[in-house]
Amino acid sequence: MERTLTLPRRMPVHCILQEDGSNVAVTVRSYRPLTPTQCEHAASQLRACLRLDEDFGPFHDAARRYPEFRWVCETGSGRLLRAPTVFEDAVKMLLTTNCTWRLTTIMVANLMQAVGERFDEEHRAFPAPDAVASLSERTLRTRIKTGYRSPYLLRMARDVAEGKLDMESWRTSTLPTPELYEEIRKVKGVGPYAAGNLLRLLGRCDYLALDSWVRQQFFKIHRKGRIVKDITIERHYEKFGIWKGLFFWLEMTKEWHDEGGNTPIG
Repeated sequence: MERTLTLPRRMPVHCILQEDGSNVAVTVRSYRPLTPTQCEHAASQLRACLRLDEDFGPFHDAARRYPEFRWVCETGSGRLLRAPTVFEDAVKMLLTTNCTWRLTTIMVANLMQAVGERFDEEHRAFPAPDAVASLSERTLRTRIKTGYRSPYLLRMARDVAEGKLDMESWRTSTLPTPELYEEIRKVKGVGPYAAGNLLRLLGRCDYLALDSWVRQQFFKIHRKGRIVKDITIERHYEKFGIWKGLFFWLEMTKEWHDEGGNTPIG
């Protein structure tokens, strides 16, 4: 796995992560020697991406109670990969709405190419909020291809850059999940689907975050293709309590890991 990070003072470094027994070995490429503080900045960002500082023991204890989910414990699954910052997760979530995955990857690549910190010809870091905010709505529409999402993306970036919106505080928020959900929903362009998925990346798994793809997966897995209402899907996972959103997502995506012989990051 590879990831280009931005260290303080807009310094980009390129990280290569490899499995090393029960650990993760990281090689950091840089054009000048890194100080211990810079190394710690890189390590901190990668720990956040891999969710290494979070305790998934209670989730695995819950999974053991259900035979159909024991594979979750056996593989150590549950740590969903996320970005170093909530801002990046929020932007990418916005760019998944009402479009194909291919279009999402194009928009993200265009954004990084336009204003991401450049490490080399092949690798760029995800842009900071002020870099995204420096773009015009017209540029977002014509060059980045973000379409109707453009004004929402621009306002989000400007609010974060100007300190009006503190997305990073969401990761350490003590608000009850329903209140944090409403706080996230206040961001223009973030609907129930995006807010629910962002919560899952924040370690709050109370919401299913339904969209057309996961609905079709549920119909296929549990109803032999027959369409049911959202309330029926919600009731199916109610027994999993605060972990229902994570059980739901792992069940909907299990075939990805089965087909490739891979498992979610654990």
